[in-house]
Amino acid sequence: MRNRLKMLVMTVLMVCFCLTGCSGGKKNVDYSKAENWAYCENDKTDMDADVFFICPTVYSGSEDSWNMAMDDEDTKQSFVGAINMEKGIYDQDSRFFAPYYRQAGLNAYTVDAEEREPYIQAAYEDVKEAFAYYMDHYNEGRPIVIAGFSQGGDLAVRLLKDCFDEEAVADLLVGCYAIGWSVTEEELKEYPHLKFASGEIDTGVIVAFECESEDVEDSVIIPKGTKTLAINPLNWKTDSTMADKTCNLGACFTDYSGEIQIEIPELTGAYIDPVRGALKATDVTSEEYPAVLDIFEDGVFHLYDYQFFYRNLQENVHMRIQAYLQ
Repeated sequence: MRNRLKMLVMTVLMVCFCLTGCSGGKKNVDYSKAENWAYCENDKTDMDADVFFICPTVYSGSEDSWNMAMDDEDTKQSFVGAINMEKGIYDQDSRFFAPYYRQAGLNAYTVDAEEREPYIQAAYEDVKEAFAYYMDHYNEGRPIVIAGFSQGGDLAVRLLKDCFDEEAVADLLVGCYAIGWSVTEEELKEYPHLKFASGEIDTGVIVAFECESEDVEDSVIIPKGTKTLAINPLNWKTDSTMADKTCNLGACFTDYSGEIQIEIPELTGAYIDPVRGALKATDVTSEEYPAVLDIFEDGVFHLYDYQFFYRNLQENVHMRIQAYLQ
């Protein structure tokens, strides 16, 4: 079982994160065209809410290319595959929308944050434009879940900062699942309309965490000396209360179709580090779950943030939507 799981994880994630291609250019993306959406389930009428999902990094970049091109069909196939790995957490109650966008390549995360910012900003401009098109043409007053992973989590938080300061839009927010990204107290002070989750069913809030082993003290997502806010997906607390692995409803390891290949109930417990704010996993090792990507040290479980806590997150998305509707 352990060897099979390791091979599955390594194969899927290496395919996901090891692509190359060309820069995306500056022309605006036309989101009235179906070809620019990985998912656009506007024809579904029997769902309670909408999910606007922002894909994680599947483009690796190159020496002269820092953003994915919209005509890079190979990368777009992996774009859909990466989305499918998390889609099952979100789509049981909701229509699902996920735009293609000129995301920053993995190479952008090898430079410092200031040098990286233009490439992230270019990606964000597409996401913001796609969201504006979604709001104008598809939303029609429906509750919204904003969700993403890694770079997608970063862009999800940026979307909240820019687009949810108006009461009419903020009132539609079920929650923002910015998984695999950091959110700081300083950001909440700078943007008072942002609220971090404090429990299992509060709405209009940010749900975020980044998972790592107990000995990690530095990572790309949470640099040493900084502290992020987090909520524990096993007990929905924001303090350092330990959640035993018996609270874990099921870790699920999916393939690019979204099918669950391996499910392990009670895989790991977790607690929030009071110094870093990271979610510390207690019952897994870096040998079993390697970092895979060179930008992460072993022990940074970034690639498993969704997978380790799949069933708990799936249940929670449903509960927050129901709490919003009530």
